[in-house]
Amino acid sequence: MPKVTPFKSVRPAPALVSRIAALPYDVYNRREALEIVKKEPLSFLAIDRAETQFPDDVSTYDDRVYLKAKEMLEEAIAKGNYVIEETHCYYIYELIMDGRSQTGIVACSDIDDYQNQIIKKHENTREEKEIDRIRHVDTTNAHTGPIFLAYRSVAEINAIVNTEKEKTPLYDFTSDDGITHKAWCISDTETIAKLEALFAEVPCTYIADGHHRCASAVKVGLKRREANPDYTGDEEYNRFLSVLFPDDQLAILPYNRVVKDLKGASKEEFLAAVEKAGFAVAAQDTPVSPCEKGTFGMYLDGQWYLLTAAASLRSDDPVEGLDVSVLQNHLLNPILGIEDPRVDNRIDFVGGIRGLAELEKRVAEDMTVAFSMYPTSIEELLSVADAGLLMPPKSTWFEPKLRSGLFIHSLA
Repeated sequence: MPKVTPFKSVRPAPALVSRIAALPYDVYNRREALEIVKKEPLSFLAIDRAETQFPDDVSTYDDRVYLKAKEMLEEAIAKGNYVIEETHCYYIYELIMDGRSQTGIVACSDIDDYQNQIIKKHENTREEKEIDRIRHVDTTNAHTGPIFLAYRSVAEINAIVNTEKEKTPLYDFTSDDGITHKAWCISDTETIAKLEALFAEVPCTYIADGHHRCASAVKVGLKRREANPDYTGDEEYNRFLSVLFPDDQLAILPYNRVVKDLKGASKEEFLAAVEKAGFAVAAQDTPVSPCEKGTFGMYLDGQWYLLTAAASLRSDDPVEGLDVSVLQNHLLNPILGIEDPRVDNRIDFVGGIRGLAELEKRVAEDMTVAFSMYPTSIEELLSVADAGLLMPPKSTWFEPKLRSGLFIHSLA
């Protein structure tokens, strides 16, 4: 059963929270990050992406960048921009987007639970992407970006959360992207004990978003265990920052695809190959946002099409039955030659939050064909993880994004 524990948070001073809280580091490229930090120097992105403090000829992965992140965090705390909680607490974190609310519990999760697959994953990670966050965590001595975890909803936990939300929030602000963020602190020992006991009865938790951050946090903990063979397990490096949400409050947006060319085929040859592969193709007068599983939108040469996969292409297998798998296995690979979408530079991925207009824009600018997807469901995600399987890359897009710098877990 998972260990979900309270912690002494480092968190923004309430008067500065709306200026500090930032989208995750990997949402931006270097140029975009620099623009954000220039606009708001207090943004936590300046610490998460400390290369913004250096000229462009200094690599993002230069040793000086990580040391600068550590220096900036320590200076911000010394200035009073952040407060350090005196006791171990849980926090409640609510995000409201377009009128839809999701509320999670901010806590620490255990690296052994990740190692023992009590915290389940649905994606593989890439070592080169882990190394950056390993160095950031290890140098700053802090987890600054929470891991987005899910668990199957528990009525008793929900009841505690709802009761706590009736109290005055610790934070209540709306970020520039229109997302409302609210937080409450749970510090009384009785409620903490109840929550800890209730989570101990949850069979497992699931990584919804943040596989690389999670793997990096775990590897830092294992590295420190190796350096300290007499560790007790109570050291802070044995835990990592997480926000745990009940599954019935989560929504997944589609993760759409755009492809650079038709692999030498003409438009007519390509459409014929798609139909031969088992997709019904119907031209549409308006942009296509698929409304049911097994259907896909396609934008090609200024025209939208609705693709419907034949029954023979579908599967009851947790992975093969995913729409992203159906498209990959029966169209992208055999027709367009996209064998491994993780490394093929002919394909790119567009989060559903950007809308269908972004697909049309990409086709006009640098791509040839776009595919709009029906979103993977949270139940599909849990089923894949329960089966010990992995989803294809870019299967899920979660919104709203958790803010970094809102809660920090110190490893000191």
